[in-house]
Amino acid sequence: MPTSTTSPQSFMNQNQPTWCPGCGNFGMWTALTQALSGLGLKPYQVMMAFDIGCSSNGANWHRLYGFHSLHGRALPVAQAVKLANHDLTVLAMGGDGGAYGEGGNHFLHACRRNIDMTMIVHNNERYSLTTGQTSPTTKTGDKTKTAPTGAKEYPLNGLQMALTAGATFVARGFSDEVSHLKDLYQAAIKHPGFAVVEVIQPCVIFYDKKNLREEVKLRIYKLETINWLANNRAKAYVKAGEMEKLPIGILFQESKPTFESLHPQLQKAPLVRQLANRTAAKKILAEFR
Repeated sequence: MPTSTTSPQSFMNQNQPTWCPGCGNFGMWTALTQALSGLGLKPYQVMMAFDIGCSSNGANWHRLYGFHSLHGRALPVAQAVKLANHDLTVLAMGGDGGAYGEGGNHFLHACRRNIDMTMIVHNNERYSLTTGQTSPTTKTGDKTKTAPTGAKEYPLNGLQMALTAGATFVARGFSDEVSHLKDLYQAAIKHPGFAVVEVIQPCVIFYDKKNLREEVKLRIYKLETINWLANNRAKAYVKAGEMEKLPIGILFQESKPTFESLHPQLQKAPLVRQLANRTAAKKILAEFR
């Protein structure tokens, strides 16, 4: 990991964000630029695959290698880039809808595959870019544009899903706790394996509680304050399911071989730097003619 310092502004371009005033995306954007610069990374050393939604409109004002993918498809893109050039620091970013809904299949298998990359999930419990429809994490009874009498489904817990599927780093942050979130991002990026950071990011527009952010602030507590040991998957599963109080911090972390380390083809050099054997490729292609 590079050690020379860069500034957070190095990861911002000249475009001005168009998020709604008071949106938690501003805090998350600030935390991420601080995290990347604090790790001494340069923009050309980082690649981010963005989903579709409010979170992923950030593709327009992050300065790094970026790919604005289809809805639910940020992870396949990010994984492909990491396998092609594992020298890059690779992140995927999306909302709770893209990560757990449209991209739920990709999320499950990324957790069990353990490629060395980070997935950041913006959890605002809504599809907010399309004006506030029910999402996989919407609480039962919440009224939305697609559930005017209240959501009937039970909300999905993405962190518990990540733990069940085998993710080797699982954490939760809060968009208003910028310094704490920066530390979580850095820990996730440095972790050798698939890291999931879900961020509580209340939508101040498409939510029926107008004091939602203040309510969340009263409910969160930091795992560091209870001397939490993030080494027990079963206990982390229970902790991730707490509802009245919301723990933020690293829920679980373990050391396990990464997907890349188990493939000898990737040990010599990143695939993008390996010369292709055209003769072998022609022979393989001939078998399918």
